[in-house]
Amino acid sequence: MGKTITVSYEGKPCYNIEIQPDFSMLAEQLKGLGYGRNRACIITESNVEKWYLEELKSLLEPVFSCCTSFCFPAGEASKNTDTVGAVYRHLIQNSFDRKDVLIALGGGVVGDLTGFAAATYLRGIDFVQVPTSLLAQTDSSIGGKTGVNFQQYKNMVGAFYMPKLVYMNISTLKTLPERQFTAGMAEIIKHGFIKDRNYTDFIRSRSREILAQDYSVMEEMIYRSCRIKGAVVERDPKEQGERALLNFGHTIGHAIEKLSDFSLCHGECVALGMVSAGYISCLKGTVSQEQLEELKTILQSCGLPTSLEGFSHSPEEILAATKLDKKMESGKIKFILLNALGESYITKELTDSEILEGIRYIL
Repeated sequence: MGKTITVSYEGKPCYNIEIQPDFSMLAEQLKGLGYGRNRACIITESNVEKWYLEELKSLLEPVFSCCTSFCFPAGEASKNTDTVGAVYRHLIQNSFDRKDVLIALGGGVVGDLTGFAAATYLRGIDFVQVPTSLLAQTDSSIGGKTGVNFQQYKNMVGAFYMPKLVYMNISTLKTLPERQFTAGMAEIIKHGFIKDRNYTDFIRSRSREILAQDYSVMEEMIYRSCRIKGAVVERDPKEQGERALLNFGHTIGHAIEKLSDFSLCHGECVALGMVSAGYISCLKGTVSQEQLEELKTILQSCGLPTSLEGFSHSPEEILAATKLDKKMESGKIKFILLNALGESYITKELTDSEILEGIRYIL
């Protein structure tokens, strides 16, 4: 059991992604990276803390001279510079130096925030990703994107900073609320839509086993998603080109997420954004109506929404929110569309009226 993927950076092996059934290999993996008498700080949030913090501490305390923990309130509202400041204070008070390591135990919020703290504390110390959500395991923990929200602007402050290891314990997904697990499927399906039609077919054909969390199917799915994400970030680590394809569904999705005051899950919003982008692709003539319906069917088969009812904001307000996105370039929105299911492209030529049509389609 278990699979390993090595991700390279600037042509050299940089870190391994370990896909494992439990935490039993983590201590040995850390020792293999040369950690011994260093200090470690496990950074987590209040929901994950009660499930896994003590287990991880007991495994890591024999490895490190000191193993502390820092826990913040769960939720997107904590993903800000104030929380990062509190992390800095904890590290300073516990005498952390550049040879020490931060361990991000949790979902995407924990991973993004911990990575940013690691990138900026003493101009950079090591960090390890231990993602516990499906979204984090297949997307946000891979590729070195770190960051926090600034006021109402999502991920506006951040850094590209690579982890030393990404260690995934698939069994942690069993403790995810059903809604969070389902929301995580959006990024997985996205990988198929933008890069691999065969992978999309695999997800569709195995959706029942996936939702039932059959281990062998889950391991294969996570492995294939990580391979797609890892290959893209290897070729374009700082999003100068191809990596932007991973933002399929995110431009409109982020706008909806922000306007919902984060009451909607990230994955739910990305699913809606993918339907909207799929419809715009259909209007542009690159995707057939049949393919658009297939896109929606695949999302629905995994429990994801394809329309948004009772939303209190107008299409025009959603459009305005897309223009506050960090993916703007020279006043134009960088938008990801489909040539077909499994093939995507970047455009900066969409008009406001075309984007509005895409937004109206899902409302």
